[in-house]
Amino acid sequence: MKSRLLAYLAGHREEMAEELRELVELESPSTDRAAVDSFARRLTEKLAGLGVQPEVIRGREQGDQVRAVLGEGEHRILVLCHMDTVWPVGEVARRPVRVEGGRLYGPGAYDMKAGIVQTLWALRALRELGRWPGTEGGRDLWSQKSVVFLYTSDEEIGSPSSRPLIEAEATRSRGALVLEPAGRNGGVKLWRKGVAGFRVRVEGRAAHAGADPERGISAVHELCRQVLDICALANPEAGTTVNVGVIRGGSRPNVVAAEAEAEVDFRAGTSAEMDRIVAAMSALRPHAGGAVLRVTGGVNRPPMERTAASEQLYRLARDLALSLGFDLPAEGTGGASDGNFTAHLGVPTLDGLGAVGDGGHSPDEYVVLDHLPRRTALLVRLLETI
Repeated sequence: MKSRLLAYLAGHREEMAEELRELVELESPSTDRAAVDSFARRLTEKLAGLGVQPEVIRGREQGDQVRAVLGEGEHRILVLCHMDTVWPVGEVARRPVRVEGGRLYGPGAYDMKAGIVQTLWALRALRELGRWPGTEGGRDLWSQKSVVFLYTSDEEIGSPSSRPLIEAEATRSRGALVLEPAGRNGGVKLWRKGVAGFRVRVEGRAAHAGADPERGISAVHELCRQVLDICALANPEAGTTVNVGVIRGGSRPNVVAAEAEAEVDFRAGTSAEMDRIVAAMSALRPHAGGAVLRVTGGVNRPPMERTAASEQLYRLARDLALSLGFDLPAEGTGGASDGNFTAHLGVPTLDGLGAVGDGGHSPDEYVVLDHLPRRTALLVRLLETI
């Protein structure tokens, strides 16, 4: 099966590339519901054409989610992809999809429409190679296990609508496979930092900056002092970072600022560090008498910590990759994904099983096409083996 699997997928490399081109050109920014829903409809057509009955889960504020199940056994595996990208409709017109030097460039190709292509071709390979439910080669396998493919519409904006669905599926699964892009060395991701976001708002009192400065309370000056306190919460030894990314405030240079606010991003690798950050942000108090300080926000994604369960799943994946002829390093990243949710629930999670390439969220984003067949073959072998 292993040699036939690789041969089959390698023989369809160009078709995989063309399908990737199609999906990239069908733009689907997170905040454009009509565009995401259009992508979801096309995906359901593809899944139905492969013999998998997809279910569309209607979104409320964000776009629709797509769920498809292969097999009928109680031993369940969850496969996670997201359909949304960070690029607005019209980006493909500005930067058309192109193939150069074995790389496919295009908005959202690497993060993460190539991962969706891998799931589609994993299904094709199982069907064409006689490992489909109901066939002689797949009857025993799929009577004992099932795979839930979940394609979400809002990962790039924090998964506000899909998180409950992801967590509900994860609690019924024995493992989660996340088709986010591979690490820089082509590895899978065993840890990701958690993310917390806060808005810090200061209310002061306006006054004339020349005639009556003593009657004012500068919200901008207070916010500057708060920013210094916030930045001091970073812990380089533990990998905890802080970024005050946005500051607003004041009205005119000759007016003592009545209002100011900052938006802050924290990244932490452990739950203990994240708890420390949340407690410290809640404990902030004004320095200037009369100033009012309001802190809102909290943890968006909990840390995905490296665990014994994920290590065991990784060792299986690496052995399977070696049997397919390539190495599979273990990596981690400061960026978060939906794998943070599944791992936090204690579900063995393997992230970064998607495309090899680089440049996510940048104009230079690309996928190395020669890796698509073997990454897809690894996915098939994991689905069969877990």
